[in-house]
Amino acid sequence: MSTPSDTHCPYCALQCAMTLTPTDASNAAAAPVTVTGRDFPTNRGGLCTKGWTSAELLRAPSRLTAPLVRGADGELHETSWDEALDLVTTRLRGIRSRHGADAIAVFGGGGLTNEKAYLLGKFARLALGTSRIDYNGRYCMSSAAAAGNRAFGVDRGLPFPVEDLDGASTILLLGTNVAETMPPFIGHLAGAQAAGGLVVVDPRRTPTARLTDDGRGLHIQPEPGTDLALLLGLAHVVIAERLVDVDYVAARTTGFESVRRSVASWWPERVQSVTGVPAPTLRRLARRLASGESTYILTGRGVEQHVDGTDTATAAINLALLLGLPGRPGSGYGTLTGQGNGQGGREHGQKCDQLPGYRRITDPEARAHVARVWGVDPGEIPGPGVPAVELLQSLGRPDGVRALLVHGSNLVVSSPNVADVRAGLSRLDLLVVCDVFPSETAALADVVLPVTQWAEEDGTMTNLEGRVIRRRRAIAPPAGARDELWVLAELARRLECTATFGTDPEAVFEELRLASEGGIADYSGIDYAMLDRGEAAYWPYPSGSAGTPRLFADRFAHPDGRARFAAVSARESARPRPADGELTLVTGRLLEHYQSGTQTRRVPELHDARPEAVASMHPSTAQRLGITDGERIELANGRGTVRCLARLTTDIRPDAVFLPFHYGDEQAANLLTSDAVDPVSSMPEFKTNVVRARRLVETGVLA
Repeated sequence: MSTPSDTHCPYCALQCAMTLTPTDASNAAAAPVTVTGRDFPTNRGGLCTKGWTSAELLRAPSRLTAPLVRGADGELHETSWDEALDLVTTRLRGIRSRHGADAIAVFGGGGLTNEKAYLLGKFARLALGTSRIDYNGRYCMSSAAAAGNRAFGVDRGLPFPVEDLDGASTILLLGTNVAETMPPFIGHLAGAQAAGGLVVVDPRRTPTARLTDDGRGLHIQPEPGTDLALLLGLAHVVIAERLVDVDYVAARTTGFESVRRSVASWWPERVQSVTGVPAPTLRRLARRLASGESTYILTGRGVEQHVDGTDTATAAINLALLLGLPGRPGSGYGTLTGQGNGQGGREHGQKCDQLPGYRRITDPEARAHVARVWGVDPGEIPGPGVPAVELLQSLGRPDGVRALLVHGSNLVVSSPNVADVRAGLSRLDLLVVCDVFPSETAALADVVLPVTQWAEEDGTMTNLEGRVIRRRRAIAPPAGARDELWVLAELARRLECTATFGTDPEAVFEELRLASEGGIADYSGIDYAMLDRGEAAYWPYPSGSAGTPRLFADRFAHPDGRARFAAVSARESARPRPADGELTLVTGRLLEHYQSGTQTRRVPELHDARPEAVASMHPSTAQRLGITDGERIELANGRGTVRCLARLTTDIRPDAVFLPFHYGDEQAANLLTSDAVDPVSSMPEFKTNVVRARRLVETGVLA
């Protein structure tokens, strides 16, 4: 009899619970497992279309099942694991000998289990001896993380369980389209909708924005890239109209005066001139946020993926602190983590400046603690590396990276300024990609190593609430695929690293517990047994405690227990402004697809629903450009060109064009995005780039 396995969805950080039941192996037409929703606080038994179809990933015909090595003919050919790993080892040794350890880099992913993320950081620093490690979470959460650390002394996406939102009377959503990115989440917005208090800030009229219809709330549609000015204006109104929670600010914060001065000039009429949001609407919103006992402010990538993303997230936090929301029962501030393990993935060592437990790699005490767990001298642990964009810019350059190992990321779709990234990869002496499918990045690799995927492996994930959960193996992987823990252990052995690299997920987690003990993200009180019993485990969870479902109830994580206001300002020069004939490019997600599309574009139902990129533009804009609905067009700027279909809709402003980022090759939205970064977080400017749109005639010649 087939034994069901309780696990979680392979996609977003909501980590919806599901049960996988193996099907009859004799039925070749059936997927290897059936998927049923499982009751869990985040999804309450529901799944989105991606979750319901996730079993199709397990039988995709393009699945990688044998190592591939590029031959003299320039093509990838199957080989044995021993030959592939020996080749990688020999090439890595040669590169390290000729160019030094930092000529080798590792690029991780926010979808890796905690165990893989932890071991990947250890592998980079001990087996390779390199400081050059970062991950794709730099593209997703770094600005929110920097702002959270600055204000609160800790970075946990939601510092409260998602169920707390159920009782809210007002919820402000900034730059997030949850109705498409994590549909089960919208069930937690019902209370605010019923109270007429759901507020969505987005330059597009998204399915999330439509949740405010019929008196259920308010959709605010600012000019793209002006969220910071909007938030400064809201803070101005709150202070000017004496809506500040004075007792909270006095007792629990520092720095109020600097913020009061910094927002003094952002009166509503000035904000209207910058954002296009009417001054009365701004005042109405500020009063609504201050009127109830249960108010939440939640941000997403739309306000964070900018060169001033940290300041924008900080402005949202400042507003929340003025209203006394963080740590108050029934209210709060949070940011919605996107990738499946975006939270855990940034806590245990695959960021360039961190060690396990969210420890700073420059902290001598942190280095000493982790070194004891690893059984090495602290001096053997390299210092801080460089963040993702800077790392990629150094590929193949003098004194830069000569070899790159990629785990759980599709760089040539997800990175900004993709053409430059492709050029950098072509300059490498060695590119090694571990993946489940032949992604666009794997297609460029010298060596491709086939690894297991979600339903074929055990481990833990940390969802958007900071809750650690179990991923459980439901079926055996294909004969040729290997778990990445095994891959890292084998490479470490071949490189003659004396440190221990476990291959059993539970044993690796036990080591992670020790390495994280005493850190900000302390997992030392969590083990597989308690997770298997279904116990809720929110970090920090020191040994002997009951965990921390809700942060900030009594104090913030700074030494004095107070939150920090930080004055920020909006700069007109932060991003280029569209000239005549130009549009602001807004990038984002679709319901049917996820991240770079490496998974979802291989699920027939999802692919057929959205087979290619479609640019959305306003009918008045299209008329001016001579573009008709369904016509093939070109979007271009100095970095690249994208050719796609046009869709006309009044859901977008006339000064903008929307393009999803799930597609590769000539439809990769990031051909058009800038690799300019936020000076604090190193987050790239994904959301507001300038493009020109032109129609294409059937022959492919520009009209």
